[in-house]
Amino acid sequence: MRSIFVHELKSYFHSLTAWVFAAFLLCFVGIGAMMYNIQAAVSNFEYVLSLSSLAFVVIAPILTMRVLAEERRQRTDQLLYSLPVSTTEVILGKYAALLVLYLVPLAIIAVYPLVFAQFGDVYLPTSYGSMFAFFLLGAALLAVGMFISSLTDNQGLAAGVGIAVMLFNYYSVSLSEYVSASALGSAAALVVISCIIGLVLKLLTGSGNLGYWTGFALSFASFAAYLLAPDALEGLLPEIMSALSLFDRFYVFVNGVFDLKTVVFDLSVIGFFLFLSVQSLEKRRYN
Repeated sequence: MRSIFVHELKSYFHSLTAWVFAAFLLCFVGIGAMMYNIQAAVSNFEYVLSLSSLAFVVIAPILTMRVLAEERRQRTDQLLYSLPVSTTEVILGKYAALLVLYLVPLAIIAVYPLVFAQFGDVYLPTSYGSMFAFFLLGAALLAVGMFISSLTDNQGLAAGVGIAVMLFNYYSVSLSEYVSASALGSAAALVVISCIIGLVLKLLTGSGNLGYWTGFALSFASFAAYLLAPDALEGLLPEIMSALSLFDRFYVFVNGVFDLKTVVFDLSVIGFFLFLSVQSLEKRRYN
C-alpha cells in the first residue's frame, strides 16, 4: 500500500494535476472570502465554505477521472495485479494519495479564519467545525468519483458521469420539492433505482443474470409494496432525495451544529464506495 501511495503522490506533484487542483480550490475559496468576509464585512467564514462546496461538483470528478480509468485504458492495471499487494491496498493507496492532495490546499485555507480574526470577531469553533465537515464532504465525493472511474476506461465519460451525479446530489433537496410525492411516483422511482442497482451489479460482477434478476426482484418488490401498502410510499421519494444529499448535511455544520450523524453518514459513504471500487477492480483482475 505504501508503494502505491508514494507512486500516486509523486505522479500528482510531478504533473500539473496537484497544482491546478490546489489553485482552483484556493481561487474559489479566495473569491468567496473576498465577497463575504472583505467586501460584505461578514465575519462568518463558514459561509465561504458553503459557497465553495459547489466547486466539488467539477473538481472532484476531474481529479478522480484518471485514477482507475487511465490504468484500464493503458492496460497498466495488469501490472497492479502482478504486484504483491491486495486489491484493497491498491484502492486505499490511491485514495490516500487523493486525500493528501486534497489536504494541501485545505491546510492553507485553515489559516484564513485566524487572519480574519485579527480584524474582527470570527467564531473559530464554527469555522473549523465547518472546515472539518468540508473535508469530509470532499473525501466522500472523491470516493464516489473513484468508484465511477473504476467502471470505465474512458476518462471523459468518468468525468461526465461524475459531474452529473454530484450535480444531482447538490440540487437533490431543491429538486425534491418538485418531484411527485404520491405513492405511484415513489414506486416508479424505486423501480428506476432497482434497475440502476441491477446495472451496477452487472458491471461489478460481470454476470448479466445476477444483475438482471436482482433488478427484476427489486422492481417486483417495489410494485408489490405499491399494491399492498401504498400509504407507506407516500412522500418516500422526496425523503430519499433529501436524506442522500451530502451537501445538505454539510450545511448543518455551516449553521453551527456539530452533527455526529453527518460524520457517520460521510464515513459510511466513503467506506461503501471504496468497497465498490475494490469489487470493481477484483472483477477486472479475475476477468
